[in-house]
Amino acid sequence: MKLLLVMTFLFRQAFSGSPSVQIGGLFPRGADQEYSAFRVGMVQFGMADFRLTPHIDNLEVANSFAVTNCFCSQFSRGVYAIFGFYDKKSVNTITSFCETLHVSFITPSFPAEGLNQFVLQMRPDIKGPLVSLVEYYKWEKFAYLYDSDRGLSTLQVILDTAAEKKWVVTAINVGDLKDDSKDEAYRSLFQDLEIRKERRIILDCEQDKVKDIMEQVITIGKHVKGYHYIIANLGFLDGDLSKIQYGGANVSGFQIVDFDEPVVAKFDQRWEALEEKEYPGADTRIRYTSALTYDAVNVMTEAFRFLHKQRIDMSRRGNSGDCLANPAVPWAQGVEIERALKQVRVDGLTGNIQFDQHGKRTNYSVTIMELNNKGPLKIGFWNEEDKMVQTKLDNSNNDTQGLENKTVIVTTILEAPYVMLKKNAEQFQDNDRYEGYCVDLAAEIAKHCGIRYKLRIVGDGKYGARDAETKIWNGMVGELVYGKADIAVAPLTITLVREEVIDFSKPFMSLGISIMIKKPQKSKPGVFSFLDPLAYEIWMCIVFAYIGVSVVLFLVSRFSPYEWTLEEPEDGALPLTTESTNEFGIFNSLWFSLGAFMRQGCDISPRSLSGRIVGGVWWFFTLIIISSYTANLAAFLTVERMVSPIESAEDLAKQTEIAYGTLDSGSTKEFFRRSKIALFDKMWQYMKSAEPSVFVKKTSEGVQRVRKSKGKYAYLLESTMNEYIEQRKPCDTMKVGGNLDSKGYGIATPKLSPLR
Repeated sequence: MKLLLVMTFLFRQAFSGSPSVQIGGLFPRGADQEYSAFRVGMVQFGMADFRLTPHIDNLEVANSFAVTNCFCSQFSRGVYAIFGFYDKKSVNTITSFCETLHVSFITPSFPAEGLNQFVLQMRPDIKGPLVSLVEYYKWEKFAYLYDSDRGLSTLQVILDTAAEKKWVVTAINVGDLKDDSKDEAYRSLFQDLEIRKERRIILDCEQDKVKDIMEQVITIGKHVKGYHYIIANLGFLDGDLSKIQYGGANVSGFQIVDFDEPVVAKFDQRWEALEEKEYPGADTRIRYTSALTYDAVNVMTEAFRFLHKQRIDMSRRGNSGDCLANPAVPWAQGVEIERALKQVRVDGLTGNIQFDQHGKRTNYSVTIMELNNKGPLKIGFWNEEDKMVQTKLDNSNNDTQGLENKTVIVTTILEAPYVMLKKNAEQFQDNDRYEGYCVDLAAEIAKHCGIRYKLRIVGDGKYGARDAETKIWNGMVGELVYGKADIAVAPLTITLVREEVIDFSKPFMSLGISIMIKKPQKSKPGVFSFLDPLAYEIWMCIVFAYIGVSVVLFLVSRFSPYEWTLEEPEDGALPLTTESTNEFGIFNSLWFSLGAFMRQGCDISPRSLSGRIVGGVWWFFTLIIISSYTANLAAFLTVERMVSPIESAEDLAKQTEIAYGTLDSGSTKEFFRRSKIALFDKMWQYMKSAEPSVFVKKTSEGVQRVRKSKGKYAYLLESTMNEYIEQRKPCDTMKVGGNLDSKGYGIATPKLSPLR
C-alpha cells in the first residue's frame, strides 16, 4: 500500500506540468473490480511524457439511451479515446458512433460481430480454442447452452463446424430467463437434457451465469461421474470450483491469465497489498475482465506515448465536440490514434497483446484447464499457429483398464447383521476380519465376476445424504460419487435422490420403514380384571338387555290371563278374597332375569306362552354369553398382558409425550423430508424442530436411546433391522404397526461404472 501511495504521488508530481490526454471510461454498475484495475493501471503506467486524465461514467450498458448520452458527454469533453463495456443491446450504438466520429473504443467485452475499424477488442476470440477442445475430446453429440447477450458468433461457428463434421448439437438459449424463475428453469432444463441422454454440455456464458447454472447442477446431482462440462469463457479460475471439485464430473475450460507467469505473479502481489476500501474488489483474485481492463490501460499508454514522441497534433477544433451534429464531423486525428493503438505490442497480464487490422487480438495463447478432485490442472494450451497442444496426460481416471488387474474397493458400513467385526478380529487381516450377510454377498459377487476386492468401512459411518448447504454427498454414496470407492455392498436403500448420482442393482432385500419402541411392562390382574374378557360396550349391552327383558316379561305377564291366579285357602278353608294376583311384578321380573343370567334359577316361572317365549330367548342369550365369558376368563386371569402406548404412525403423530426420530444422513430421514403426505409431513415438521434433536448418528445409538428412554422415545428404521434387533437379547424392543412404505436394499456403483 505504501508503494502504491508513493507511486501515486510521483505520478501526480510528474504530470503537474505535462500535456493532458483525456481518456473516457464507461463502466457498468457493479464493475467495481474492473474500475479498480483501471485506476491501478493509470498509476502503474503513468509517465512524465504526458498525463492521462480519465473521465468516468457509470451507467446501465443495456440502456441504449444512457449509452448514447454518456458517449456524447465523453466526446464533448474532448476525450482522445474511450474505454468501456457494452452488451448485445448497446454494441451497435457504440460501434456506429465510433465509425461516424472516428473515436477509438477499447473494450474487454465480448468480440463484436462484423468489422469495426475503430473498436479494439481486448478479449481474444474463443471460437478457435473451443472448437479445438471439442475435437480433442472427440465429442460428436453435445448440448450447447449459450447466452444471447454475448452475441451469436460463437454459436454460428459451432453450428457450421457441426454441419461439416456431422456433430449433433442441441443449442439452447439461457440468456432470456427471468431472475425470479431462473433456478427452476435451469433444473427443468437439465432434467430434459438427462431424458435426451445429453451429458456433454458446453456453457457459453459469463461467470455469474455459469455460477447460477452450476449451483442448480449440483442441486439435482448432475455434477457426478459421467458428466462433462466445458465452460466457454476465458476465466476458468474466476469461479468457485470447490463445490463441484469432488463431484466426479469432468469440467474443462480456458484461462487467459496465467498466474504462474512472473509478470502476473508480481502484479498479484501488488494487488493483494491494496486496501479493499480504497480499491473495491481487491480482496479477491483479479478476474480476467479486470486483467483485460488493466492491459487496456497499458495499450492506451503505449499508443499515446508513441503519438507524443511523434509530435502529432491531436487538438480538437470546430464542432468536433458535438456527436449529434448534422452532418457529423469526424475527428481528423482519429485515424492516427486508431493506427497507433493497433500497432501496440506489449506483454500484459493476458499474455502477448497484439492486434490485427480489424482491431482483434492476434498471436495470443490460451491455457486449457481441467478440474479434478485435486483442483484445477493445466492440460495444454492453444494458439493460432499450433492450435491445441497437450502438455500433460492424466490417466488417473482411466476407466477403460481391465478389472482383472485392479483391486476393487468395496465400501460398506458396520451394521449388524449385515457387516460385523468378528469376536477375534484382531487375529485376522483385511476381509477376513468381517462377517455378516453383506460380507458373504460381496464374496459371492467377487467370485462370480472374477475380481479381487477389499472391504473398507466408510469413514464417517453414514449411509449417504446430500448436505443442504454445500450440496456435497457424505457416507457411502459420497465415496462412490467422488471416486473413493468402486462399489457399495451394504444395507443401502434404493431412493430416487440417490439414483440421480449413482446406479443401483435390483433389490436384494425388500423392506419398509417401521417403528421401534421399548417393550412395555407386563400388567398383572387387578381387582376388576374379571371384567376384561368382555369389552366395556358388551357389558353395557348386557345391562340394557337385562333391564329390557325384565320390563318385557313384566308387561306380557300383566296382559296375559294365565299369569293371574286366585290364592288357594289352606286345608279347605273358604277363600278370603275373590281378587286374582300376578306373581311377575317388576321386582320379580328383575329377579327372574337375574337368576337366569347367573345360572341359579328362580322359585317362580312364567305360565303364559308369551312369557315362556321371552324367558326361553333370555336363557339362550345368557347361555351363549356365560359360555364365552367362562372360556376367556381363565386366560385373562392367568396370562400377563403387555399394553402398548402406540400402535401406528398415526398414534405417534397425534401425541407429544413420546419423542420419535430417525437416523441422520439416511434414507429414512430423506423419506420424511420429501414426503407430501400430510401425516408424514406433520411428523417431519416435529422431528426437525424437536429439542433436543431426535436424530441419531448410528442405528446402535438409536436402539440404545429407545432402551434407555423408558418408553419416551420411538425410533423409525428399516423393518428388517427392527425385526432382527427385536429377536436379539435383551429382547426389550418391539416393532409396532405396519411398514410405512415399501423399498429395497441394492448394490450401488458410480454412474456408468464398468461394474454396473
